[in-house]
Amino acid sequence: MKRYLVGGAVRDRLLGLPVQDRDWLVIDTTPEELIHQGFQRVGKEFPIFLHPETKEEHAFPRGGEGLASVAAVEADLLRRDLTINALALGPNDELIDPCGGREDLENRILRHTPAFHEDPIRILRLARLHARYGHLGFHIAAETALLVRELIAGGALREAVAERVWAEVSRALTEPDPPRFFRTLRELGTLGAIIPELEALFGVPQPEKHHPEIDAGEHSLMVLAQACRLSPEPRVRWAALLHDLGKGTTDPDIHPHHYGHEKRGAALARALCGRLRVPAAWSDLAVLSARFHGHAHKAFELRPRTLLRMLNAFDAMRRPERFAEFLLVCEADSRGRLGFEERPYPQAEYLAALRDAAAGVNARAIAQATPSEGSVAENIHRARLAAIAQARAWLLEAARGD
Repeated sequence: MKRYLVGGAVRDRLLGLPVQDRDWLVIDTTPEELIHQGFQRVGKEFPIFLHPETKEEHAFPRGGEGLASVAAVEADLLRRDLTINALALGPNDELIDPCGGREDLENRILRHTPAFHEDPIRILRLARLHARYGHLGFHIAAETALLVRELIAGGALREAVAERVWAEVSRALTEPDPPRFFRTLRELGTLGAIIPELEALFGVPQPEKHHPEIDAGEHSLMVLAQACRLSPEPRVRWAALLHDLGKGTTDPDIHPHHYGHEKRGAALARALCGRLRVPAAWSDLAVLSARFHGHAHKAFELRPRTLLRMLNAFDAMRRPERFAEFLLVCEADSRGRLGFEERPYPQAEYLAALRDAAAGVNARAIAQATPSEGSVAENIHRARLAAIAQARAWLLEAARGD
């Protein structure tokens, strides 16, 4: 058996970057021989064989299983997405490069292969790799950008499977520069095809006093950038990106104001997450963040009842981690404004302390002390309200003392 290291492993090795995953093409063997050697076969349409020890993926060149030649390896590479991924290293480290990928690596170019158009999801992968390697100076070839615009104009992503779209979007949120992914999609005319709710924010004005950057779309990408600074958790980043979707549906007659955008934004976030088959934990955080981020910003002005209502919406007593992630989204929103990037966000510490005060109420003791005809839930509610009121008074007094 001869095997060839292919794809991203070769690309990153040539770039001098750590190689995470290794994929292989094999020739001069058969599926039966691989299974006899202990490989595990997975997949139906395109079988993959997992190495018995490393679990690295091995496959035959696309075009048929069984015995194959080096020419078949080249044919497989020609069917890949980008030239920098259409590379293989042979048993003696000989480079197979039918698309000029090595030269594009040296020149920091992301360029399509002849088969790029066969899978529209490759458009998203192109943007995702731009988010990964843009800081190294990579740029998209002009002819590739032109091809993408032609594909989008022809409805290339119209029938894209939601799960595959979401797989690329969610992975993009873990790349070194997630905002670049969405900005690249927009520059390629693609953002509106997959997330029209986000595209609708660009060009929408906000009050310059609070948003010197003015544009709501630019603000959303700035908030995402701040979320990336504050948290490695991709669902926090997703919620940060979607927090202001409601501003895209504001009546232009009242611009630059956006009264009630939180409620509208929550509905839009819920619909978007449903359409893309977003996991429930991600969707819930995004919807709640869109609905309540305005409450967090005005936290010092809110009364105990309003504060408790917000905590209950997050189920914050039982799920403190989700409320903590919401506070990160709100801090990112506050900092995601031109000139506000390093501004402290004391609301986060204040709200966390109020949550702790409410959570400190002994619900079990109240339940045991409540007569059978009494309302346990109402008594717990009152106790938490009192705890929040007391903590609020103390915290505000302490802040005035400072």
